Amino acid sequence: MGRPPIVQHPLYSVPLPAGHRFPMGKFAALAALIEARGLLDRRNRHVPGPAEPEVLALAHAPAWVEAVLAGQLAPAAERRLGLPVTPPLAARARAATGGTILAARLALEHGLACNTAGGSHHAFREGGAGFCVFNDVAVASLLLIAEGRVGRVLVLDLDVHQGDGTAAILAGEPRITTVSVHCRCNYPARKQASSLDVALDPGTGDRPYLELLAGLLPGLLRRTAPDLVFYNAGVDPHRADRLGRLALTDRGLAERDRLVLETCRAAGVPVATVIGGGYDEDLAALAGRHALLFEVAADLTRRPRSTGSRRSCPGS
Repeated sequence: MGRPPIVQHPLYSVPLPAGHRFPMGKFAALAALIEARGLLDRRNRHVPGPAEPEVLALAHAPAWVEAVLAGQLAPAAERRLGLPVTPPLAARARAATGGTILAARLALEHGLACNTAGGSHHAFREGGAGFCVFNDVAVASLLLIAEGRVGRVLVLDLDVHQGDGTAAILAGEPRITTVSVHCRCNYPARKQASSLDVALDPGTGDRPYLELLAGLLPGLLRRTAPDLVFYNAGVDPHRADRLGRLALTDRGLAERDRLVLETCRAAGVPVATVIGGGYDEDLAALAGRHALLFEVAADLTRRPRSTGSRRSCPGS
């Protein structure tokens, strides 16, 4: 396989009111950029179907799913979400969740697959928050376990913000381990308890960040023995991100992505990636940061795949 399967849907970008601070245009910009760089075309593009309401209800209260699909949110719920729930936005949330499900299934088949959206880790069971409507990784994790495709899942969340919704939804599920490495002084103000939380000081840069990951990942994979890793590769730890507060560079982000993917590959564990957060007002720069993950993934898939020491995944 010369390039990894990439999941992409035109619905990943939908209109928002002028001046809205969520950079919705980054999804279209990312797709255009990785196409221009030869990383995405019809041969490795996979278009997801929408996540069905009963699938979304694996991680969310049916009342929340129904409210979103009907476009009937209470004003307080819409303020907490930070997005106007229109029919296009509801369709986008279903498509992005379907995209993460599809990326997970493709990862089990190919060893690695990437969604060009996803990582909506602030969505809780009872409602959305922080621009996150449905928690795609929580939905996909619970679905694959329910289907018997996997027995154990590791969620590795390296977005700069804690994966609070993911931690809350999956708390008490012994087959899923949630790990969040984030800035301690950042949204959300009230953190949840992941299986493992690593809170970094503001200003943490490339070297200490990468040293921490290098020391953490091999032992984490040995202890949890996952059949699949969901990797949230948010680029908001970048030093120029307006909602970040960490100090990674472009090179640091790329080395982070390489470290995660190479470590999982060496252990023989499939990885499904989601792009997570990134909030630079310069959409070209922001798309370029997100594209680093796809460049690293393509580089790794050009190499012979290690057989690793892991058993085959159930149902793969």
